[in-house]
Amino acid sequence: MIITIGREYGSGGREIGCIVAQKLGVPFYDKEVLTRAAQESGLCKELFERHDEKASVGGMIAGSQSMHMGTASVGLQMPLNQRVFLAQFDAISKIAQEGDCVIVGRCADYVLKDLPNVTHVFIYASQEKRIERIMRVEKVDSEKARDLIRKTDKQRRNYYNFFADGNWGLRSNYDLMLRTDGKDFNNIADAIIAYAKLNEG
Repeated sequence: MIITIGREYGSGGREIGCIVAQKLGVPFYDKEVLTRAAQESGLCKELFERHDEKASVGGMIAGSQSMHMGTASVGLQMPLNQRVFLAQFDAISKIAQEGDCVIVGRCADYVLKDLPNVTHVFIYASQEKRIERIMRVEKVDSEKARDLIRKTDKQRRNYYNFFADGNWGLRSNYDLMLRTDGKDFNNIADAIIAYAKLNEG
């Protein structure tokens, strides 16, 4: 069972993904994808962290016609953020080949869209609840929380829309979309697992 989770910033998507992985007893990948991609590509990890779910203007201008190439054919002339994405693309593909897992973010739903028995989930929440959560977790005031939401969601949306040739958060990209307002994360994790088991059939 492989589950990918896209998420709005502050919706609790990462935490829910972690709970799902723990309940299933399978590997959990979030920033671990960056470590894996760095190790396998030979690029330094700091580059992956700097470009993590961000699409630079330079990369966008260069175009995305080479997004479907493997890293073996990535030349030095390719914009850096494209090389980083392709390394992550390959890392996610290899992770999925190794067996059951939960992968959060990084266009995993797009990378694995043609793989059978993969459940793609998107986690979202109201602005109010996201602000409350970010204030609590990040220890910031409401204005800062609101700014973090705006900036982070914009980065994720631009990254996804550029590299995945699609619309971030668009329902047709996912099997299941869940709003976390007022919900217990353990219950949400159980719902995701139940749906994924149905989806395997």
